Formats: sequence, structure tokens, C-alpha cells
Amino acid sequence: MAQLHCPSSQIPATLLFSRGTFSKSPFTHSRIFSITSIPSSQLRCCSLSLSNRTSLRVTAETVSVGSETSSSQSKDDKNLLLQVKDLTAVISESQQKILNGVNLTVYEGEIHAIMGKNGSGKSTFSKVLVGHPDYEVTGGTVIFKGQNLLEMEPEERALSGIFMSFQSPVAIPGVSNADFLNMAYNARQRKLGLPELGPIEFFSHVYSKLDLVNMKMDFLNRNVNEGFSGGERKRNEILQLAVLGADFAILDEIDSGLDVDALQDVAKAVNGLLMPTNSVLMITHYQRLLEYIKPSYIHIMENGRIVKTGDISLASVLEKEGYKAITTA
Repeated sequence: MAQLHCPSSQIPATLLFSRGTFSKSPFTHSRIFSITSIPSSQLRCCSLSLSNRTSLRVTAETVSVGSETSSSQSKDDKNLLLQVKDLTAVISESQQKILNGVNLTVYEGEIHAIMGKNGSGKSTFSKVLVGHPDYEVTGGTVIFKGQNLLEMEPEERALSGIFMSFQSPVAIPGVSNADFLNMAYNARQRKLGLPELGPIEFFSHVYSKLDLVNMKMDFLNRNVNEGFSGGERKRNEILQLAVLGADFAILDEIDSGLDVDALQDVAKAVNGLLMPTNSVLMITHYQRLLEYIKPSYIHIMENGRIVKTGDISLASVLEKEGYKAITTA
């Protein structure tokens, strides 16, 4: 098996999994990987899950107020991708309840946006979906592509087709973008039973993705996120999404810290990766992201649950009148 030789002390501990469990770490944000083996001084075989996309058709209909878009197994000949029912969760250490019965249904080819005040549970919900150890599920079900997501380890969720982009991506000193992407891509290929790519073949694959995120070739030789600006880190997240392939991408405040030009580049890249068989869940505070990536549905979250669902017009109401007008309506 190929190895990345770098001191374990230089790798954010939350990126390390041993036998399916997260290491304890002071870091609060990290990419969800799988690590098949972790010797004391080496990182071996990381895997992430992401996916190529083209563009999504945005529906114009307004859905009924509530927490689910539909409960049927098919809608407009689209397959059910993710179904969350009555999901409850607590903070692992304090046992404080943080999710209070979340319901969400996502079909292939849909873009969903979750908005809400700080502390409403948006980011917590996304982290629970990928299996973050800071949270403990206490009730409800999550079915992803017909399988019980809650029974999967975090790395299994990644390999099954879930990708998450974090608000503050961490740096990995000593690991180049090229090596990182190549190893992660091959881990996903093995999971799917597809041929792995050698360095030269992989270079050809990744080269075509750089223009999509407006990055130069020398970017691949830089260590993962080390010395990157905020905009470069977000572009790097989308490059991973482009290279590795996912059925369901969670973008947690991908717009945070970006200027207008960087936001447009990132949004253009996301739109260029979307296709009718995959779906996206965006978490954001601001309507400006929704001007570039048009959601099929907007969900308003309050006190750990989705309290209202509708079309993009909800964002306009929010912009003019604030959350009070929506959550108390």
C-alpha cells in the first residue's frame, strides 16, 4: 500500500481514525477521511467521497410549510437519496440536546439550502450526518441510498458517497495536494471496484479540474491548505469535490470569508459539478450565495429542528424581515 511519510505530530488529529473511531483533538474543524492504518509516524491510505457534476434544473414550485419535502420513494422519476426522520442528538460530553427532531427528504438532482440563526443547529446537523464524534444520536433514522447511515463508521459514510466541506479547512503540513488527492481518489476507486490511477494517469485526470476552480498547476505541489488564503482553501475544497466524486455534498458555509470574486469562482465551480443524479445540501447565513447557486428548496432551522420549508422566495422574506418573520409565521 502506498504511504505518505510525514510526522504524525504534523497531522491534525481529527483527521485520524483508528478502527473506525475519531481521535480526540483540540481541533474543531476537519475533513472526514478514513485512515485504514495509522502507525506512530506514518499516515496510510486516506479516503474522501465526492463527485463530478454538470448543472441542476431548479424547480420553481413552492412546497408546503414543514420539515419534509416528500415522504414517497420517488418524485418526478427521481430516486430518493437521503431521508432523515425525527433525528435527535446531544453533545457527547455534556449530553446537552442539540437536535430536536430533524426531518429532511432529498431526492437526486436537488439543491437544498439550510438557513437559520447562530446556534440553531445547522452545522451540528451536517456533522451528525458525517458521524462527527462530538455528537451522539439519541433517536430517529437516517437512510442514505437505502442504507442505514447511522450504522456506518465515518469513513464508511465518506466512501459511500457523502462529502463535506467545512467552514475552516485545516492544513496538513508535509502532504502535497497531488499526493493527497491521488491517494484519496484511489481509495474511492477501490471501494467502487474500479481501476486505480497511477501518478501520470491521475495527473491527466486532475489537470482538467484545475480550470474549473481557477487554480494554476503549481497548486498541486503545495501542501494541503498550508499557507493558503481563505479563498484558496475554499477553492481547494471544491477541487477535492471535483476530483473525487460524491453522491451527496454538504457545503457548510462555503461562502464564509470570501470576497465577491472568490465567491463567484467557487459558486461557478459548484454549479459546473452538479448533475441530475447527485444532490447538494448548503448551509449558509447569507442570501448572496443563493444568488449564485440556486436552491430547489430552502429550509429554516430553529432550536434544532426545521421549522419551515419553501422555495427561494423564503430567502427574500428573510432578507427583508429577518428570521422572526419566518420562524413565528
